Amino acid sequence: MAWFDREFIAVPEARKSQLVYKWPDVSIRRYSRAVVNADEMALFVKSGQVVATMGPGRHRVDADELPVLGALVDSVTGGNFYRAELYFVSTREFPGVKFGGRLADIVDPASEQVVTLRAFGEFALSVREPEQLITSLSGTTDLTDPAAVRNWCSELLLKSMKVTITQGISGQEWPVLGLPAHLHAIESAVLRQTNTTLYEYGLRIPRMGNFDITLAPEDADRLKRLAKDKTYIRLTGDFQRYAAGELALDAGHGLAQGGGGGAGFLGAALGLNAIAPHTTAHPAPAPAQPAAMPICPACSTPNPAGGRFCANCGEHLKSPEPHHCTACGHELAATAKFCSSCGVATGR
Repeated sequence: MAWFDREFIAVPEARKSQLVYKWPDVSIRRYSRAVVNADEMALFVKSGQVVATMGPGRHRVDADELPVLGALVDSVTGGNFYRAELYFVSTREFPGVKFGGRLADIVDPASEQVVTLRAFGEFALSVREPEQLITSLSGTTDLTDPAAVRNWCSELLLKSMKVTITQGISGQEWPVLGLPAHLHAIESAVLRQTNTTLYEYGLRIPRMGNFDITLAPEDADRLKRLAKDKTYIRLTGDFQRYAAGELALDAGHGLAQGGGGGAGFLGAALGLNAIAPHTTAHPAPAPAQPAAMPICPACSTPNPAGGRFCANCGEHLKSPEPHHCTACGHELAATAKFCSSCGVATGR
C-alpha cells in the first residue's frame, strides 16, 4: 500500500474542493505518476521558489521529462527521490464564499446623523496566477488550511467595501437610505479596488453574489422619521403647522384607542398653545340678540323694528320702553303679562 501511495500522486477526492492542496510528503519517488486534473496545476517548490510546473494530464516525475528536477535530486537516497514541496492549485472558480460584518460609523450628509453600516453577502474566488499565489502567500498564510485563503480574501473585500462606501456617501454619490438602488455601482467599485490588491497575490474575485448593505435597526428607524418630518415640513411650509398636525393625529389615535385618550387630547391642546406663543386666545363673541319687536297697542300685533305704524291696523307705534314690575322692580319683557321674577300681574 505504501508503494501505491508513492507511485501515484494526485489530489484526494475529499480535497478537490480546496483552492490549494499540498502533497504531504516532501520526498517524491522518482518515476512516480502525477495526475493533474483539467482544472488544476501542479507546482514543485524549493526554498519558496517555483522550480517546475505540470499542467493537466498524467506526468512521470523524472528529470527526463522535467529536466529542472535534476536540481532536486536527493543524493542521500542515491538519486531515487526528489526533495521538494508539491502543490496542486485549482484553477476553477469557487462561488459562495461568504463575507460580512460591520463597515463603519459614518455621518449621513442628508440628515447629519451618525449611523452604523453593515454588509453581508458572498463572492466568487479564483486563482489568476498559480505561481504568484504560491510564492506570495506560502510564507505568510497556511495554504494547507482550506479556509485560510478564503477568510483572508473575505477580510480584504470587507475592508475595500468600507473604504468605497465611506467615500461614496461622504461625496454624496450614494444616499444612506438609498444604497440598495446603487448595488451594481457599489459592486463594480469594490471589485475594482479589491482586485487591485489581489493582483500581486495571483488571486481574483470575478464577481460578487447576493449581498446587502444595511443600517443598524435603530439608525434606520431614526433616519426614516427624520426624512418624513422634512418632507411634511416642506409641504406645509411651516414647522408649527406640521407639529400641530402631528399633535392632533396623536390625540386622535389616543381617543380611538381609549384609556388615556382624554389626557392625550388635553396634551395636544396644551401643545398647540405652546407652539403658537404669539397667538392670543380670545373667547368667541356672543351672538347678537335680535332687537325687540314693537307691539301694536291697539291690536297687539308684533311689527318689524323701525316701523312707525302697525302693519295690521295702522295704529301709530311708539318705541318700546323698558317696564318694571311694580312689586319687585324686575325689568319686564315688552309683552309680558306677569312678572318673571315674582309672578305679579303687569296689567297689560
